[in-house]
Amino acid sequence: MKVNAKTGFKPGVQTDAKAAAKAAGKTAVKAGGKGKVNKAWLHEHINDPYVKLAQKEGYRARAAYKLKEIDETFGLVKPGDCVVDLGSTPGAWSQYVRRKLSPAGAAAGTLNGRIIGLDLLPMEPIEGVTFIQGDFREAEVLQQLEDTLAGPDGQVQVDLVISDMAPNLSGIESADAARIAHLIELAVEFAQNRMKPDGTLVVKLFHGSGYDQLVKLFRDTFKVVKPLKPKASRPGSSETFLIGRGLKKRA
Repeated sequence: MKVNAKTGFKPGVQTDAKAAAKAAGKTAVKAGGKGKVNKAWLHEHINDPYVKLAQKEGYRARAAYKLKEIDETFGLVKPGDCVVDLGSTPGAWSQYVRRKLSPAGAAAGTLNGRIIGLDLLPMEPIEGVTFIQGDFREAEVLQQLEDTLAGPDGQVQVDLVISDMAPNLSGIESADAARIAHLIELAVEFAQNRMKPDGTLVVKLFHGSGYDQLVKLFRDTFKVVKPLKPKASRPGSSETFLIGRGLKKRA
């Protein structure tokens, strides 16, 4: 099946708006009287300017514009980079990186660099992106990622690690904070072991319980630490991103 060179889509791949509409429709049926709430959310989602822009520019999710602003602010993605995308599904971040690593900015064709995506959920193929399906918390999946990175002369050092990983939330703040912290700690550990000394790690986290401890972890690990809440993050969301650049030497 051919990939559209402009959008990077295979025929039949849904945008996040269409997928959300389908999911919201199912939820509305199950929720009974709460269906109106779901319809209101769906209406807001479909009319979201970033959703419309993603549809126009061929991105699978509005999340692409979060990474775009982070990249344009800090100059993250450079030609020739090896990039690991953790929590990559549905693929919008990998799509953005793929276009940045293309000499012509195209969604298909020549690629100057490497992109490895990893997610617990399946992801529709993106030309030039190696995808691993599995749980990043499991040792065998992490080993598969490291094996994929391995070159003929040993391990390939990663230039950039981007993580949009988030656990399934229970609504219990202390439990959710612990799950989020665990994923971020694993991403930091991976960066320490596989990233170049001048590399960059980007993670998603949330203001609330455990936030200050994660900022401290970043400050203990990286020479430069910057928080950023992109304009594409929903106004009511506590979501933010931490950018860590340049690994400190371990004691």
